[in-house]
Amino acid sequence: MAQQRVPRTGKVFLDPRGEDRSMRVTWHQEAQVVVLSLWRDNVCAGTFRLPADDVPDLITLLRQGLDEAYAVARERVERLDRPDRPVQAG
Repeated sequence: MAQQRVPRTGKVFLDPRGEDRSMRVTWHQEAQVVVLSLWRDNVCAGTFRLPADDVPDLITLLRQGLDEAYAVARERVERLDRPDRPVQAG
């Protein structure tokens, strides 16, 4: 896959499906927007301009989703750590 150049205030996230799919997130101070762009084979397939005023709502949504995912994972681990019945000394 070719190296993708991104502005200094951005980041590239690779899609786990592969096939050179990625999402670029770039902050554009001059326009007060964050641009989310979807790429495939180093070609931009589409963009979304998120106004800076909406960024906190996006962050809150992502944080809530992450918190819920951690809570579910923690519950699974706790279930595995608990035996179904008490261990008897013998």
